[in-house]
Amino acid sequence: MKWPDRVTVYHKLRHLPSESTDSFILDVVILSEVHRRIAARCVEDIVVYDYRKGKKAPLQPFIVRSFRETFELQERAKQQYGARIMSLIEEVKQLEKESWDRPDAKEDLGGSH
Repeated sequence: MKWPDRVTVYHKLRHLPSESTDSFILDVVILSEVHRRIAARCVEDIVVYDYRKGKKAPLQPFIVRSFRETFELQERAKQQYGARIMSLIEEVKQLEKESWDRPDAKEDLGGSH
């Protein structure tokens, strides 16, 4: 990647948080808009820290609620789009079978004629 490019950054919660959660992991994908592909994958390991008390602290309840909602949305999207991906893979396999698994099918090796 090099300038001029723009990136889009997507974060995904790795685990469902609870009231006692004091750290969480975000899986990150950075996409190049120019190249229309993944430029980097990262992992963010975030620890909630109370500097006044000098120790880790659990997430605030409103954050836990928000993260739970986000996690549930992620899981629903994963199921919905995962099923669509599997359907597309099956369609491609069927097309390949129809075009290659025939008695008269011949592979073009690209040689000169």
